[in-house]
Amino acid sequence: MEHNIRWAVREDCPQIQQLIHELAVYEKAPEEVVSTVEELEDAGFGKNPVWKAFVLEVDAKIVGISLFFTRYSTWKGRRIYLEDLIVTEAYRGHGFGKMLLDKTIAYSKEIGFYGVCWQVLDWNQPAIDFYAKYNARFDKGWWNVSVK
Repeated sequence: MEHNIRWAVREDCPQIQQLIHELAVYEKAPEEVVSTVEELEDAGFGKNPVWKAFVLEVDAKIVGISLFFTRYSTWKGRRIYLEDLIVTEAYRGHGFGKMLLDKTIAYSKEIGFYGVCWQVLDWNQPAIDFYAKYNARFDKGWWNVSVK
């Protein structure tokens, strides 16, 4: 299947937002998505961008993304925090998730960061199995904490 991986640009934000909503539905939390296309555009391409992304296109349509930002660990230093790795359902099973994750890991090494970290839901066995192929370490002793 012909595909292309490239950096995201502002004009990609509506398609990226669609993928984010698809992921939220899969994760049984569509009501949790409060960001808008405008917020996504400003946060990625405005005055103070905070995220970057690789997009994977098939026939000029974005079918996958790796969206990430810089995280600083006092123990490990700079790392990429992978916020979302999404491949739309119809295109799963073609190796696109692996291509996006490989590209993100390679970018982390290229810029001298100490790797990539992310979260996975404990019930998402397909994702857990996918990440296990990378010999990823699963830190079961940590809880997610957030304040609004």
